[in-house]
Amino acid sequence: MGKKVLAIYYSQSGQLRDIVGNLCLPFEETGYTVERLQIRLQNDYPFPWTSKGFFEVMPDCVLGKTAELAPFTLKETRYDLIILAYQAWFLSPSIPFNSLMHHPEIRAILKHTPVITVTGARNMWVNAFGKVKKLLSETGAHHVGTIAMIDRHLNLVSIFTIFHWMLGGKKDRWLGIFPRPGVSDPDIANAKALGATVVRHMESAQWDGMQAALLAQKGVALKYHLMFMESKAAVMFQLWAKWICSRKKRQVWLVAFKYYLLLALFLFAPIVYVIDRVFFKLFLSKHIKAKKESLLRLN
Repeated sequence: MGKKVLAIYYSQSGQLRDIVGNLCLPFEETGYTVERLQIRLQNDYPFPWTSKGFFEVMPDCVLGKTAELAPFTLKETRYDLIILAYQAWFLSPSIPFNSLMHHPEIRAILKHTPVITVTGARNMWVNAFGKVKKLLSETGAHHVGTIAMIDRHLNLVSIFTIFHWMLGGKKDRWLGIFPRPGVSDPDIANAKALGATVVRHMESAQWDGMQAALLAQKGVALKYHLMFMESKAAVMFQLWAKWICSRKKRQVWLVAFKYYLLLALFLFAPIVYVIDRVFFKLFLSKHIKAKKESLLRLN
């Protein structure tokens, strides 16, 4: 009997859908049954976003709030592998993904099932991954691998291009000068090669060594300076989210957070980056390596 694979994702722009689609091709070519499920919210978010709408989701997203999912149907009660694809919103799993992970039917099929997590992000995904691992652990799933694709352009460049895409709805070159936003087409296409690696391990039912193989294929992008900045930003986002949710004039504080974020991105982050490169990185290579290994651990 052929193996059964379930791929679940939420995608507004289509980028994560394309990554998952390429990842699944080797399974289909091998003869596996692949079920693709694109989840939606009952009251879904618009795309492209408005600036106001985008920042309004921050507190609930950071604090792990859920929303009602649109009805969906699973064809099977058990699967041989589940691919869970998610986005990071404000350094946390998106509200649609968090809602999915609290759905009773999804939690039931995840239990004792091999799971691969997949993300397509601007460039900061580590904090969200930590929360995803915790959610998976609560379901009793067997987390066997992870894939993380990012926009490989400079941080300050990708800030401009992601807002152009998110607010304008077009994945094109802003002003004809900036690079195209998001994960590059070659990286999206490379998801097929990553899928082939997963198939080989799935055929032998030996998951050990698969994550190392995915890392060797550049299936996970983790940059030290972004990791460093994200660890600081995640703490601040948590403080902001709790503060905003406790205030009566929520909109006023959301605007304040917006300008704080812009200031942090364009002023604080570069300063912290330079200080870290000059005074710390050269002397902490062993610590950095250990930190990366810790962050990439699957459980």
